[in-house]
Amino acid sequence: MVDESKFAENFWLFGYGSLIWKPPPHFDKRVPGFIEGYVRRFWQASEDHRGTPNAPGRVVTLIDHNHWMTLSAHDLHKSTTSTKVWGAAYHIPPQHVAEVREYLDIREINGYSIQYTPFHPTDSSSPPIHCLVYIGLPDNPQFLGAQEPEALANHILRSSGPSGANKEYLYMLETALDGLSMDSGDEHVSDLARRCRRLEGVDVDDTTETRKEVEEELMDPGMTDGKEETEK
Repeated sequence: MVDESKFAENFWLFGYGSLIWKPPPHFDKRVPGFIEGYVRRFWQASEDHRGTPNAPGRVVTLIDHNHWMTLSAHDLHKSTTSTKVWGAAYHIPPQHVAEVREYLDIREINGYSIQYTPFHPTDSSSPPIHCLVYIGLPDNPQFLGAQEPEALANHILRSSGPSGANKEYLYMLETALDGLSMDSGDEHVSDLARRCRRLEGVDVDDTTETRKEVEEELMDPGMTDGKEETEK
């Protein structure tokens, strides 16, 4: 059982989706790194940000690696062997924890649950950090499970919601991950991005514009767009 009051004194949040490039409000530290024991997949429906109730988009969630192994026969991206999920951890000063928690709970209302896990900074000399993370567990109604990659790419291309086009979320995630470290890329994410670019008829390796957008988002840490999702 986590002591929430003690945790609030040293509040860290791990982001593995849009939080990587769209930080929470009031953070005073951003640390790249990874958590272990999970697999990141575009297996969560989004009715409130990158899609609508009538036409849900697709966003990432985390699957416990041991549980993923029971599903991997249906996952055509089953080459995944690493149990590391790269992302960014954010420290929130104590006086802002309640406000940020409320903000995050609004962003994460669509099927995500709170979990806690050790986070390992890129700097291996730094100790692990106890982090909060939002995860769409397999028993939540928005969890979709394995999907055929080409069909998933087509679905992402035609989906859009209040936070923007679903493909923008995918491209931004790929670029943000590549910017964390030399080892932080995610083949599941990159494969979907390549498929979408090919279907759009654009250079599958051209990420220049997306990289600029990610850099601009990170240069404006005070922005808190309530429409945007946290970990989707």
